Amino acid sequence: MNTNYEEIKKYCDDRGVTLVAVSKTKTPEEILSIYNKGQRIFGENKVQELVSKVALLPDDVQWHLIGHLQSNKVKQVLPFVSLIHSIDSEKLLFEIHKQAEKISRTIDVLLQIHIAEEETKFGLSYDEARSIFQNPELKRLSNVHICGLMGMATLTENESQIRKEFRGLKNFYNQIKSEIGNPKYEILSMGMSSDYKIAIEEGSNMVRIGTAIFGERAQ
Repeated sequence: MNTNYEEIKKYCDDRGVTLVAVSKTKTPEEILSIYNKGQRIFGENKVQELVSKVALLPDDVQWHLIGHLQSNKVKQVLPFVSLIHSIDSEKLLFEIHKQAEKISRTIDVLLQIHIAEEETKFGLSYDEARSIFQNPELKRLSNVHICGLMGMATLTENESQIRKEFRGLKNFYNQIKSEIGNPKYEILSMGMSSDYKIAIEEGSNMVRIGTAIFGERAQ
C-alpha cells in the first residue's frame, strides 16, 4: 500500500485539524495498517459496511458515518457510531433522537450543507439548515447534539471555485455559531483528498481523506 499517512497526519496535527481516514471498501487488514500508525478515527459511507467492520477491529476505533443515511438504517448504526456527518433533513434528526433514546445514547451529528454545483450531492441549503437551528422543537431532542456542519466542494480543477464554496460554508458556520451560542457546536468538516489543504486554509477543522492515505479504492 502506497500511503502518505504520516505526512498528512502531521500536516493536520500542526494545524489543529482532526483527520478522518476514509476506509470505505478497505479490508480490516488495510485499516489495521493505518490504525497501527496511531490513527483512531475512520469514516465509512455505508451503514452495513461500517457495522460489519466493527467486530473485526479494535474497540477504541471511533467510527464516523460520512455517507448518506436513510431513516430505516438509523437504528443499525447508532450503537457503534461516534459522529454522523451527513444529516440532510429534519426528519432524520428526529429519527436519530428516537432511536438513540431507546439505547440510552446521545449521538453527535453534523448538518450536511449542499455547497457544490453538482446536483448529485446530498445536503441542506443554507436556508433549510437555518430553519432547523431555529426550530424550537430542537431543544427537546436531548439524544442528538448538532456539533457543526459538513460540506463537499465541487469536484473541479478550479481552485477559486473550491475556495469560494468552502469560504461560504465557513462564513455560515460562523454566523450560526454566534447565533446559537452552543459550546458543542465546534466542528466544520470540509476537505477530502483532492482539496483538503484548501479546505484547511479556508477554516476547516476536520478533513475526510481516503485515496491519499489508502490509494485508489476498489470499485
